[in-house]
Amino acid sequence: MAINEYIQNEVNKVITNTSFEFPLNHAMASAWILANFKGDNLKIFDMRKSTSLCDYAIIATSQNATQARAMIDEVSGNLKNQGANIISYEGYESADWILLDTGDVMVHVFNGPARDVYDLDMIYGRNPQVKIPEEFYFAKPTATSSEKPDLKGFF
Repeated sequence: MAINEYIQNEVNKVITNTSFEFPLNHAMASAWILANFKGDNLKIFDMRKSTSLCDYAIIATSQNATQARAMIDEVSGNLKNQGANIISYEGYESADWILLDTGDVMVHVFNGPARDVYDLDMIYGRNPQVKIPEEFYFAKPTATSSEKPDLKGFF
């Protein structure tokens, strides 16, 4: 798989950001990719005090199997380029729940109702959640109904 140069440059900015120590920088880079691939309901959990399986767990929801695979492909390709060791992939064929394990970071991408069925949000929810910077997202959230958009200069 060819790595997109724009994505690679943006991931490199996140990886080298001094406010994110290793392996948080890998988790944040993964979150940047998932957010820019329009993953829904992104969450990063700090697992360091509760398990030795990983330091950070990321959960995202995709709209379909193709999107889920593309998200995982991009995360794994970019993390490999940054020196991460990909330990395993699980669920890639069915893509209902794809797990990417790098040892330090576990990325879970769910498709459809599988996220509700397995409810990792509840299981991991006992751990602190890491805030994902708003600028990581492809699109800014739309204004709520109580907020009036600024239409000055629109017409």
